[in-house]
This record gives sequence, structure tokens and C-alpha cells, in this order.
Amino acid sequence: MKKTIVSLLFVLGMVFAANAQDKMMKDKAVKTISLEQTSGEFTQKQITVSEGTYVFDISNNGVGHDVGFVLVKKGQDVQNPENHIQTAYVTQPVKTGTTQSSNPTTLEKGEYVYFCPLNPTSTDNTLVVK
Repeated sequence: MKKTIVSLLFVLGMVFAANAQDKMMKDKAVKTISLEQTSGEFTQKQITVSEGTYVFDISNNGVGHDVGFVLVKKGQDVQNPENHIQTAYVTQPVKTGTTQSSNPTTLEKGEYVYFCPLNPTSTDNTLVVK
């Protein structure tokens, strides 16, 4: 009976360890880029990151109305929604004093520009992916 209980505990321990390891690997795979908007601008003008998958956390710090987030590969027309990386859009408008997140977005090497059409912010904020 003791052997059965010890074996069962061992198996349960292995299952929990495997689940914890899977969660850590998934958490490492998706990183977060936090950006803050104030009235008319992003406080971070340029960011450099490595290739990978990211979630964008966008904070609205006292803008006074909802804000959003648009990411476009540098050199493409930012006014054309077809050029927007739609997974980078926040999942809902960001109300004053809150933060909202995008869906996971895979970024390849290159340069991107980001802006908010609701704030509105300039379109020369740069995200460099190395």
C-alpha cells in the first residue's frame, strides 16, 4: 500500500512539474512591451527588441478620452488599414487611467512605426527589431 501511495505521489509530482515547465516555456515565448500615452504623444519614442512574439500593453495616462494602438512596418502607408499589423491592435479602446493589451504579435527583424489615431500621436515613434 505504501508503495502504491509513493508511486501515485511521484506520478502526480511529475505531472505538476511538466505542467509548470510548459507554462514557463509559454510565458517565456511571449514577451510584453509596455507603452504609455499622454496627451498627444507616446512617452517612449523608440524601442529596440529582439525577434519574437510580443503583447503590447498600452496605458492611457490622463489623455481624457479613449486611445488605441497601431503598428505598421516602416515604409508602408500608415493611413492604409491593410498595412496595419492587426494583432497589435489593443483588444478594446483604452480608457483614461487604464491599460489594455493586444493579442500576441510576432515581430521579425526590421523597423516598425507605431501611433494612435485616436489621441492623435505622431507617426515617427519607432520599434526596431534586431
